[in-house]
Amino acid sequence: MKLAFLAMVVLGGCAAPVPDAAHGFRDPKALIGATSRFDAARFKGPWVVRGSFGDDASQIALVETTGGAAFQLCALPACTGGGTLWLASQKGHGRYVLSRPDGTTRELWVLWVDEGFRTAAVGNPAGDYGWILDRHPTGGSDRITAAQEILDFNGYDISQLRMRK
Repeated sequence: MKLAFLAMVVLGGCAAPVPDAAHGFRDPKALIGATSRFDAARFKGPWVVRGSFGDDASQIALVETTGGAAFQLCALPACTGGGTLWLASQKGHGRYVLSRPDGTTRELWVLWVDEGFRTAAVGNPAGDYGWILDRHPTGGSDRITAAQEILDFNGYDISQLRMRK
């Protein structure tokens, strides 16, 4: 009897609703948190988007501008002479509010970063985007897998995650 009950509970979990894209790529009821390992100085520099939900930036960089910290979203191979610049205001540890000159804003939370600051998972509570970032366009499959698991843990529907080769 206990085994049958356990089987029903496990199968019932398989029928859990998948977040619908109209409400973002993550379950808004799931808990989400920024990593305690975050260090802005170590996070600076170029990152390649290795996997994404929604917004399809090819590369990002945390850069210093005369106005302070900013995230620059741009196309490969490098963030030189173009791309969208989002000025960053730190909202908390590993959490930013990004704003463009036209007044558009979005939140960016660093959900996880490996201890070598080579791979990161970022997103936001709204779940309207999420990225797996890496310092290199290839390699680090163990860290990429860990980032996928972190996104899943934070309520993202990883079946919608588009990985880049």
